[in-house]
Amino acid sequence: MKTPLKTFAILTVVAFGLAACANARDTRMAEGAGIGGVGGAIIGGAASNSVGGALIGGVAGAAAGAVIADATRPHHAGRYCYYSRAVGHRVCRYRY
Repeated sequence: MKTPLKTFAILTVVAFGLAACANARDTRMAEGAGIGGVGGAIIGGAASNSVGGALIGGVAGAAAGAVIADATRPHHAGRYCYYSRAVGHRVCRYRY
């Protein structure tokens, strides 16, 4: 039988391992989903005074948070694109 501490330790190691593979966009979307999910769960639970309302609010908040975080991410200001015959498709360069 696993102890709760051992399970928590294993899940923490797995989470850190997966987080290392994420890029900035994925991280931003995950943070937006987390914030939206918590906010939605609180509002849904308070409005309906039930666990079901909190669950529905959490799911809706997580989806909205991820979409909003992705839509409001900063874009590169100095980007220019051109068609390259050498590679056969569009190539974009970024200025920082």
